Amino acid sequence: MAMQKTTTPDFQISAKVVYVPSESRPEQGYHFFAYKIAITNKGEVPAQLMSRHWVITDSSGKKEEVRGPGVVGVQPKIQPGQTFEYDSACPLNASTGSMQGRYYFVAENGESFSVEIPEFFLIAPHALH
Repeated sequence: MAMQKTTTPDFQISAKVVYVPSESRPEQGYHFFAYKIAITNKGEVPAQLMSRHWVITDSSGKKEEVRGPGVVGVQPKIQPGQTFEYDSACPLNASTGSMQGRYYFVAENGESFSVEIPEFFLIAPHALH
């Protein structure tokens, strides 16, 4: 019986966050953050991002979970060596918070797997004083 070669999917996720003063109303406790996510396929298997699960926590301890298909309305297929980037945003009722979660993929061979989105922080510039 021939051994089937399985290659483990390997994805790298990075995030850049920007506070958006023009969209924020700090005096009303409304803080708007834009972020860019880069998802890089460092493995050898093409895979399609099927859904996401975010956990958003603000400094007051309020936790919000967001689940849904794909990202920004698409379910991108990411080839080996490719990076898929998208922009999104997150309003918070506190000047600081964090986001983390998981992306759920299906590899070309039909195998499902998930990739952790490492925690990143949302910090309004005036929150640092």
